[in-house]
Amino acid sequence: MDVNEAGAVPDMSKVAYQLPQPGGMLADIFVGGGIDLDGGDPREWVPQTADVSFRPLILCVSQGYYINILRVRAAGVLSRHRHSGPVHAFTLRGTWRYLEHDWVANAGDYAFEPPGETHTLVVPDGVDEMATLFHVTGGYTYVDPYGKALGYEDVFTKLAAARRHYEAVGLGAAHADRYLR
Repeated sequence: MDVNEAGAVPDMSKVAYQLPQPGGMLADIFVGGGIDLDGGDPREWVPQTADVSFRPLILCVSQGYYINILRVRAAGVLSRHRHSGPVHAFTLRGTWRYLEHDWVANAGDYAFEPPGETHTLVVPDGVDEMATLFHVTGGYTYVDPYGKALGYEDVFTKLAAARRHYEAVGLGAAHADRYLR
């Protein structure tokens, strides 16, 4: 036990960890203002359509998941898709629902979507903006009402879209690498 000059034991609770982190550990990701929906650089938002964009927070290519904020600025049907892995959703603004469920997600709500579920995401009439933080493990397949595959999305397609967008808006394709794990 260490004792200082006055004979007292110093308070070690306020001393930073003094040993090295594990070898091979990846650096932290810190996204200042990560859920600031009204400020920040608008170029951070990657457009998917004229009314739908996403802001990446983590693109984990080594474990096959991503975390992003999906922002929708028009009412209507967004997509019908089947998940290959679990999804966690935290609604930050607005309202959305799935045609296949009775519940409606409002700001402050959380939803868990199990692997294998297929659903149709809708932003109801009268909603000017919906923003939801999604943690998606695996990917999802866009399908028609009878399950026929129409396309897919996963961490790799999100990364490619972010790189294309950041290059086009002058941030440089490598700007997306700040979200990589």
